Amino acid sequence: MAQSSADALKTTPLWERHRAAGGRMVPFGGYELPVQYPTGIMAEHKWTREQAGLFDVSHMGPSYITLAHASGDAEADHAAIAAIIEPLVCGDINGLKPGQVRYTLLLNKHGGVIDDLMVARSPLQAGSLYIVVNAGSKDADFALIQAAAGERAHLHRADDGALLALQGPEAVNVMAHVVPGAAELGFMQCGSYQWAGNTLVVSRSGYTGEDGFEILCSAQSGPRLWDALLADNRVKPIGLGARDSLRLEAALPLYGHDLNSTISPIEADLGFAVSKRRREASDFPGAQRILAERAGAVSRVRVGLIVEGAPAREGAEIVDAARGAIGIVTSGGFAPSLGKAIALGFVPPAYSAPGTKVQVSVRGRTQTAEVVPTPFVPHRYFRKPKAS
Repeated sequence: MAQSSADALKTTPLWERHRAAGGRMVPFGGYELPVQYPTGIMAEHKWTREQAGLFDVSHMGPSYITLAHASGDAEADHAAIAAIIEPLVCGDINGLKPGQVRYTLLLNKHGGVIDDLMVARSPLQAGSLYIVVNAGSKDADFALIQAAAGERAHLHRADDGALLALQGPEAVNVMAHVVPGAAELGFMQCGSYQWAGNTLVVSRSGYTGEDGFEILCSAQSGPRLWDALLADNRVKPIGLGARDSLRLEAALPLYGHDLNSTISPIEADLGFAVSKRRREASDFPGAQRILAERAGAVSRVRVGLIVEGAPAREGAEIVDAARGAIGIVTSGGFAPSLGKAIALGFVPPAYSAPGTKVQVSVRGRTQTAEVVPTPFVPHRYFRKPKAS
């Protein structure tokens, strides 16, 4: 991809669109991306909650891993490709149905999280998975996956294309007009669609807590698709700033902040990502630690906090009534939907019950905080009714 001349940062296929729209460009994960547009983060955040926000997430790590030698038996080929990925993660990949997406975690041998990612079973090609990893760790993730695959499968990076995220309550109505078939997807489902002579891979998922879609397309078609979506007056471009405040309100973890290689799925309140079949088989990295923590042997857990006064940012200490340090804030900021400061952080289990009063240290001063249930703002994902 192209490089920006100032700091040798990578740019996405939509860079010119951001500049033309007045985006304030900043370095992020080795890319130059818009942190906000002229209306500002607060307005962009609220627009996404009320209408539909369009995000450029082309810096992420979409990819495909496909069997080198498929048998032609769809179920056998899926089992074979799942067997390559499952030793790296805690999710049930073998159990995926065609077009189903699963959130899972790459783990090290100690049960720490290397990355969180989405894995989808291709609805079209047997023995193939569509995988999206985080931007900051994608090179290491891809190397890990390719090493596990060896000569059994090929990993194809697709991060030279454009990845767009359309999020918000009006997203489905916009998609029904632009890519009609995709509007029929349910939450955590994906499909392949034709648009203006181009192939799109669309998943009904996102990082805001709202209903929405992520759309992978070629670098050449990305700007045209961006324009087509923005032609609807329910859609506005949204930058990194609002993306972060939206995901924080939804209590979605940010890798490198709320997750890292020392934090387990149980500590991070992501126990749902450890699939039942994998728990019963105890066949995933760090299983002994994770299963013990699931049974109660855990020393810290992620909680949500409402903070009185100024926001407590990452690194702020969480203290008890005696002002003894008991934990740390990993993400924090102002929640536009609530009009309050909120934070995610880790504390001992004894301090994790909703209603527990603690304090946070902000610029050398302590401020009252209260543990509250998460998400701070309810998720509004669209789930299809189960067939009776």
